[in-house]
Amino acid sequence: MTQLRISEAAALLGVSDDTVRRLIERGELTASTDGDGPQTVDGVSLATFAVERAKAAPDPSPVLSSARNHFVGIVTRVQLDGVMAQIDIQAGPHRIVSLISAEGARELGLEVGKLATAVVKATNVSVETMEER
Repeated sequence: MTQLRISEAAALLGVSDDTVRRLIERGELTASTDGDGPQTVDGVSLATFAVERAKAAPDPSPVLSSARNHFVGIVTRVQLDGVMAQIDIQAGPHRIVSLISAEGARELGLEVGKLATAVVKATNVSVETMEER
C-alpha cells in the first residue's frame, strides 16, 4: 500500500500541510505512523478524497465536450510565428503548451493574463510511477 508524506499529499491536493492535518483530524483522510516515524497518508484514501473533491467542484467550462481533461488556467505566453502560435497556460502547478493556428489564437483573443481552458483529448497518454517507498 502506498504511503505519502503529509507534504506530498498537500502538494498533490494543492493545499497546505496544515490543511491535510485538519483533514486527517476530521477523518476525511486516513493516516498512520509506524513507531516514531512521521505520519503518512494512505494513497487509496488520498485518491478517493481527490476524486470526491473534484466531483464537488463546479465544472469550469460552460461548454459541453466529450473531452474529460479540462485545465483552467491563465495564459502566460503567446508566441505568434507565421501561421502557427504557441500558447502557454499555467493551470495550478501544471504548465500546458498548445500549438494552434495563429488565426485561432487571434480569434480567441489570447493574450498574457487572460483566463483560458486547455482541453485535452488524447488516445495515447503515458503513465509513470515513482519507486515504492
